[in-house]
Amino acid sequence: MISQRNNGFTLVEIAIVLVSVGLLIGGVLKGQEMITNSKMKRIMSDNAGLTAAMFSYQDRYRQLPGDDSSAVDRFDIYAAGDPVNGNGSGVIEGNWDVPSTGDITVAATAETNMYFAHLRAAGLIDGGGTDDTRPTNAYGGRIGIRDGSLGIAGHVLIFGQIEGKIARIMEARLDDGNPAGGRVQSGISSGGTPIDMNTAVAGSLTYDSTERYSIAFRL
Repeated sequence: MISQRNNGFTLVEIAIVLVSVGLLIGGVLKGQEMITNSKMKRIMSDNAGLTAAMFSYQDRYRQLPGDDSSAVDRFDIYAAGDPVNGNGSGVIEGNWDVPSTGDITVAATAETNMYFAHLRAAGLIDGGGTDDTRPTNAYGGRIGIRDGSLGIAGHVLIFGQIEGKIARIMEARLDDGNPAGGRVQSGISSGGTPIDMNTAVAGSLTYDSTERYSIAFRL
């Protein structure tokens, strides 16, 4: 009588497979964590860089970028009569999410968009001095500026479409952990009931990892 050979896996082989799968999963999770940390660091770096650029401009020219009433005479890239000046009120006026004109020498735009063009004209951020396009953050949302948002008085930088878990971490690291109070505040930008960061006032809010948020950083 011919005996049947058992072709199943041995315990050692199964253990090797399980270890290999565990290492693969661990590597994937570690890679995702590195990507997440990289994006979060970029957001924080962009916030710090744009803040420093604004105060460097103010220190150099005694006016705020976007609000600069002498920009047309200050930078050679502009010609007399170009609609590139702010009103010099000391406030960067306009909504944070105003669409760009693409070229501020052709069509007038809000001071909140000229903010980026003036910083570019001064060489404080990358790009050409006629370009008022708002930069994109690490999560694909736009970056903008306005005077006041939610419960924050004064100028704020707003980063749109930030994942809830990232918003929660940055809030805890940079402020008081409360998305509706302090120097860093947030509003839902997609996934739930979006909040208009131009008009909304401070209210109760908790971070949800399934939502995306617009985050306002006090300058």
